[in-house]
Amino acid sequence: MPPIQPDQAQFLLQLALRTLKNEHATTRRVIEAIPVDRGDYKPDEVSKTALELAWHIVATERRFLDAVAAGQFDFTPSPMPDSLKNSSDVAAWYGQMFAEKIAPLESLSPDQLTKIVDFRGRFQLPAVMYLQFLGSHSIHHRGQLSTYLRPMGSKVPAIYGESYDSAKAQKA
Repeated sequence: MPPIQPDQAQFLLQLALRTLKNEHATTRRVIEAIPVDRGDYKPDEVSKTALELAWHIVATERRFLDAVAAGQFDFTPSPMPDSLKNSSDVAAWYGQMFAEKIAPLESLSPDQLTKIVDFRGRFQLPAVMYLQFLGSHSIHHRGQLSTYLRPMGSKVPAIYGESYDSAKAQKA
């Protein structure tokens, strides 16, 4: 594959940012749908709890957004802060973090976007390409989390179009 060109990197950045902003709003709705008193729910003993899975999504987004901005990954563990007690706290933290981390990406230079960044020796990609990887990761785990909602007694929000629950709410 030939090296990515600066104009291609700028195009990919603009496309990825628009997509990530849209997906962020959807992911936040899914996290907000976790009942605040059911964060410990997990569908199987080997699964993460709902709150752990929500934290995995948002912490990984922070890690990837930081990596694109810095031109390198920091794999220092990032446990959930003790101040985050429930899904409402995680959703609020996510909203604030995302706004803080996404803004600087909009002004990255072509050199920063095309810099090859190593991911644990497995991938070596231009920095901008990790935004697509991030989107796929978040969508995947958000899908997992959405399957937790009904068994917890919650409603599934609209994700890509209406859900049964959102359509039913509109008719009411």
